[in-house]
Amino acid sequence: MASIQRLKTISEFHRTRGLTPPEHPLISIVNYAEVQMLPEYNNCQWVFDFYFISLKKNIAGKIRYGQQSYDFDEGVMFFIAPGQVFGLERPTEAPSNKSGWMLLIHPDFFWNTSLAKEIKKYEYFGYAIHEALFVSKKEEDTMMGIIKTIEQEYHSNIDKFSQRIIISQIETLLNYSERFYNRQFITRQRAGHQLLDKLEELFVAYFKDTEPSNGLPTVQYFADRLNVSPKYLSNMLKALTGQTAQQLIHEQLIELAKQKLSITNLTVSEIAYELGFEHSQSFSKLFKSKTNLSPLEFRKSFHPN
Repeated sequence: MASIQRLKTISEFHRTRGLTPPEHPLISIVNYAEVQMLPEYNNCQWVFDFYFISLKKNIAGKIRYGQQSYDFDEGVMFFIAPGQVFGLERPTEAPSNKSGWMLLIHPDFFWNTSLAKEIKKYEYFGYAIHEALFVSKKEEDTMMGIIKTIEQEYHSNIDKFSQRIIISQIETLLNYSERFYNRQFITRQRAGHQLLDKLEELFVAYFKDTEPSNGLPTVQYFADRLNVSPKYLSNMLKALTGQTAQQLIHEQLIELAKQKLSITNLTVSEIAYELGFEHSQSFSKLFKSKTNLSPLEFRKSFHPN
């Protein structure tokens, strides 16, 4: 099992990547072509105590995106928040033409700014490494322009405006990233619809193969089996259907409940138990919120006598 290395400071990141010390203790932009992973860290998983945003090109190997694999022949962006465990499999020989940048930001840099809280609204920090953002050449250029502005600011003489300007540029980068992720959901709809089909198959299998005592199916349960993170699954489904993963699970539960109410003689409590609810009242409340009818009222509409 790979060891986990925790890096508390940006200076530690520079040291483990064979880089000169950073100019600023709380923010750094690294040229990916200059990164040389020290041999003792080749088979590690990592936890950073700072934000890590990167755009890389020409990385040897492949990356999984949802249910598919893609070559690293285009710009790929990663977003990692403090405290997340991650790892990348690396080949023995690093490619000579690798390029890109890494933006490292310690949370303390956001102190007393709007991003101290606002950065948590960018859900893609919760995506797994195999749900990276693939960007076009035009999108790469947009990001590179922002990175150059940030770099210019912290290389210049720091004044009272520096932090505010850098923060605004980081916020712009994050907003563009959100736009590009949304574009990715739309342009990769074929993969998204395969995900949707697989989700429905898993839902059917859940009630066929599991005991009611296992409880209600969760977003985490389906995300694990689809090899995606819960946040990514919800955002992909939101882009495709207008509903989150939890909303779709509830919709499927209601459809299954309707079947049982219309074609079986099971009591409401028995149906609730079969669907994984601990209390029939919770089932009835959900059913009424989705149909405007209680389970018994719905059944009566099928069996008026």
